[in-house]
Amino acid sequence: MFIGSFKYSVDSKGRVSIPAKLRKYLTPEANDTFILTRGTAQCIDVYPMDNWKDLAANKLNQLNSFDSKEAMFIRMFLQEAAEDKLDSQSRLLIPKNLIEYAGIEKEIFILGAVKKIEFWNPDNYEKYLKENVHSYEQIANEVMKMKP
Repeated sequence: MFIGSFKYSVDSKGRVSIPAKLRKYLTPEANDTFILTRGTAQCIDVYPMDNWKDLAANKLNQLNSFDSKEAMFIRMFLQEAAEDKLDSQSRLLIPKNLIEYAGIEKEIFILGAVKKIEFWNPDNYEKYLKENVHSYEQIANEVMKMKP
């Protein structure tokens, strides 16, 4: 389970180091391989390969490609997707199109988000938090209620 947040730099080639505190949660099944794709907010979702396979099998493969909304989601979610493997310095190469989508420049905000990691432009993440109309307490109360 990925937790915590970190501010790092992106080099001129678009590479970013994955913090050791996040790498320790990688399973051998991930094989240091990740899928990077656009998030539902202006960020990049980074899935270890084992979590990606789980998402594909249990969610994406269950979508109906003949339903126009579900087909559009599949296209939009996967059109920018890319695979990369950690290099010898534990870096991932972020494709230019994803860097542009997330508005990432020299600094990157890295967020552990349970089964995935998110890459954000630090300013966009702060703006995202400020634009949220609900308090943390309201959101926690709503989403953490026990379901029957």
